[in-house]
This record gives sequence, C-alpha cells and structure tokens, in this order.
Amino acid sequence: MILGIGIDIVQVERLEKWGHNAGFIKRFFHPDEIIEAKKRGSSEYLSLAARFAAKEAFGKALGTGLKGICLKDIRVVSDYNGKPTIMVYRTAEEALKKLGAENIFVSLTHEKDNAVAMVVLEK
Repeated sequence: MILGIGIDIVQVERLEKWGHNAGFIKRFFHPDEIIEAKKRGSSEYLSLAARFAAKEAFGKALGTGLKGICLKDIRVVSDYNGKPTIMVYRTAEEALKKLGAENIFVSLTHEKDNAVAMVVLEK
C-alpha cells in the first residue's frame, strides 16, 4: 500500500553556489554523498542537486516536509548499475517508522540545469 509520494526539482546552479561554502554542503549531505559526488568530476553538482531533490521529495512523501529531520540522515546511494536507493538514519528513520512505511522507492533524473527526484513510500 502506498503511504506517500513526493517529487521535487532543483536547479543545479543553486548547488554550485552552495559549493562555494563547504559548510552548506556538509550541512545538507551525508559525508559519503559528498565523496561520491566529488568522484563525478564535472558532474559533481548535478549529482548533489539530484540527491538534494531526493531529500526534499522524501519529506513531501512523508506528508510532513523535512521539519525535525536532519538532511544528512537521508542518504542517496547508487548500486553498481546506477540505480538509486535511499537509506535513512536517526531522525529520518524515526519519521519513516512513525508513518509506518517499510519501503522507499526513488527515481532521479537530471538534464543540464535541473535535477528531479520522485519518492514513493510503501507499507
């Protein structure tokens, strides 16, 4: 049973501006997300924008937004084929349990200037 659906779009330029302030990036992203994004070279901010969109979409799927959730507690990882998955920790895990969701589905896409993510929460 679907408990929530969220979608978000992020302009890559927004993340590029944040990139000039390492504190912003460290505040919003799990350390492993930052490491993986840096490995992408010129696509670093495209990757971060897609992951930020996923975090926002996750909050929308919860139906509560991200109030009380540390963004670093939402981590987007990709498998060897590039399929993204969301892992949750601490505050995000508590919010997911409170909703009663057991599965998280995420889809990411990006094109030059924008990154889009969709999240579905299922019981």
